[in-house]
Amino acid sequence: MKNPILILKSIFQRVAAETSSQKQMELIVSGVHDAMHVAVCSLYIHYQDELVLVATQGLDPGAVGHVHLKIGEGLVGATAKSRHPINVEDATTRPEYRYFPETQEERYHGFLSVPIIHLRRLVGVLVVEEEQARKFTGDDEAFLITVASQLAMIIAQLDWDTLRPDLDIMRMFRVAGIKGAAGIGIGRVRVIADSGLKKIPDRRITDIDTELHVFRTALDLTQEQLAATEAAMTSTLPHDIAAIFSVYRMLIEGGDLARDIEENIKSGNWAPGAIRHVINKFVNVFEDMEDPYLKARSEDIRSLGNKLYANLHLQQPQQEQVEEQVVLAGELISITEFAKYKPEHLAGIICYGGSSLSHTAVLANALGVPAVMGTGEIKGLNDGILAIVDGYQAQVILNPADTVVQEFAALREKDRSLNDMLEHLRDEPAMTRDHVRIALYTNTGLLADISPGLARGAEGVGLYRSEIPFMVHENFPTEDEQYENYRHILSSYQGKPVYIRTLDIGGDKPLPYFQFEEENPALGWRGIRFTLDNSSIFMSQIRAMLRASEGYNNLHILLPMVSRVDEIDSFLQLLDDALEQLNGEGRAIFKPRVGIMLEVPGSISLLPFYAKRIDFLSIGSNDLSQYLLAVDRNNPRVSTMYDHLHPSVLHEVNRIVVDARRYGLDVSLCGQMASDPMAVVFLIGMGIRILSVSAFNLPKIKWLIRSITFKKARDLLKEAMQMENEQAIRTSVLEYLDSAGLGELISRRGQAAVPTPQNVPAVVN
Repeated sequence: MKNPILILKSIFQRVAAETSSQKQMELIVSGVHDAMHVAVCSLYIHYQDELVLVATQGLDPGAVGHVHLKIGEGLVGATAKSRHPINVEDATTRPEYRYFPETQEERYHGFLSVPIIHLRRLVGVLVVEEEQARKFTGDDEAFLITVASQLAMIIAQLDWDTLRPDLDIMRMFRVAGIKGAAGIGIGRVRVIADSGLKKIPDRRITDIDTELHVFRTALDLTQEQLAATEAAMTSTLPHDIAAIFSVYRMLIEGGDLARDIEENIKSGNWAPGAIRHVINKFVNVFEDMEDPYLKARSEDIRSLGNKLYANLHLQQPQQEQVEEQVVLAGELISITEFAKYKPEHLAGIICYGGSSLSHTAVLANALGVPAVMGTGEIKGLNDGILAIVDGYQAQVILNPADTVVQEFAALREKDRSLNDMLEHLRDEPAMTRDHVRIALYTNTGLLADISPGLARGAEGVGLYRSEIPFMVHENFPTEDEQYENYRHILSSYQGKPVYIRTLDIGGDKPLPYFQFEEENPALGWRGIRFTLDNSSIFMSQIRAMLRASEGYNNLHILLPMVSRVDEIDSFLQLLDDALEQLNGEGRAIFKPRVGIMLEVPGSISLLPFYAKRIDFLSIGSNDLSQYLLAVDRNNPRVSTMYDHLHPSVLHEVNRIVVDARRYGLDVSLCGQMASDPMAVVFLIGMGIRILSVSAFNLPKIKWLIRSITFKKARDLLKEAMQMENEQAIRTSVLEYLDSAGLGELISRRGQAAVPTPQNVPAVVN
């Protein structure tokens, strides 16, 4: 057998170039069949609690789609149940053996099967067989295990919509993900492609002549650029480097590349998708060649494809304004993409990556847009597909049947009705039944997000994310531009506190015009570390905030990612300098209250030293939970392990509250924890009196607070602090909320509130 790494790479390349899921599965089994020189290779997919034969090389093709096994049934089912390989000399002699006449499998004896597992979930089973009775070697078994592990993600992301009709799988299918923002959204998908060519989606067109013209214009421009660059640089470059230009010219002028792209456009694909399809095909051909020189030419083709796409991109018209409900789908939807659509047209968000704590999810929560994160790339997801985004159960349903749309539309209306029902609480205080007052502030970052907080009775802004205006800008905004933003929000909340967090970039919040790469960005150059190292940028922001506060005096400055005493000292020096400058210019500006975001666990022990320098602290529950649990919030492979009701998070938050009280510091909490009704019960019991929540969730949290007593919350907290896992903690508080008539706050987390999964085929991601 050849080098397994090269074999896997070859299989991956062929599978990635295909958009048909059925073809992808056939390529997998044929690739393994040829590599191992076996009589049979078959792939079974775990679907609706059964194992379905979906592709085979060696068995009767007519059996595909008609062989179904229960988990535990037959050798294949036994492999799935045990999640362990089965390697037997003669399968027909085993008691677990199950014979299907339609497969004509009786002549095969040697049998090896391995489970396919993706993120702890069974995806399927991969099987190879031989005619003679023999046990497969250890090398064979190791290779098949390696293949299964590497192909697990691809198989988990198969697009059920393009499977063969005789597999009896409905057009409608469900993709599981991670909760990003609660709610139900229904709309047509709009795929947001990456900036490069690699992940450009296919998109159907009707005006083929116009699309051909756009492509040919880009082709001519590419040829002109290559000719000009070659003429300018040939005399200064070594001969072998300069020869690259002749390779590019040959690829374009040879005709095959351009002709194939035009044929793909004529078949109805838009130009970017056609370029991607043809470039991938040519790249795979060259990468499969044995000759090192020819193999290296695949990079030339890929580079040429990127040049074509870049020039094509210049020809594309601006995106048209939509008048229908849109669901944005992509790797991680940027703030810039949010801003392109009117809020009333944005029905939902689907992100292949990320987690509930990604900035995309945070923004979706603030705007009340349902979002599902970490779905993995969904093959075949194209513009125009109808999608239901169920943020409550973290699922996306694509091509839903009319009856399913009606059921989810009813749920959406019920949700809206609950918010309407709570409208009367707008001007009522968030006070427990035994008269403990909780201040409810809102989170914001976009000027368009100011009104919802005011409309829902926010008593202030607990977190203004100042980085969002930076992220939607084309460069660092000037002091005057920042002043206008801050002045607007401070005036809108005149007489109410506004906590403005200083620039917090890094991690999952990069600036498009100031990018840098780090091996571990969550622990890297972010928050106050970045701003102190860029003091001119920081000083402009501090001056803008102080100028904006003149006459209102409701500004509170919040410092992110503080982990050292000297970081606070350095900021306070900049603040004093800015105050001296501005007062010297004749302005009457008072020193604002200063606090920190407590999100670095190491800062908890430094509170007695911080207390001498700051006025308050705000617990950043998102990052604090991430760091305490050592869970990368943007890694969908582990983000399901994140839970802010994990016992360690509860204990540390309680410790912070106790210590803050001891040192005379006001304490608030922001982040997803403040919008989770179950968590809020415990936060009240701890004695937290300020919560900063998304405007969308504010009425529900107020209803919760006004429906419980502080004494009961404290009792529930005491019980929870004795529990060893988050499941037990959630169960205990869930039972209480149900008994208190607050089940509507959390009922959609249960299966009973949505159509049963049996009606919706699942793609396990």
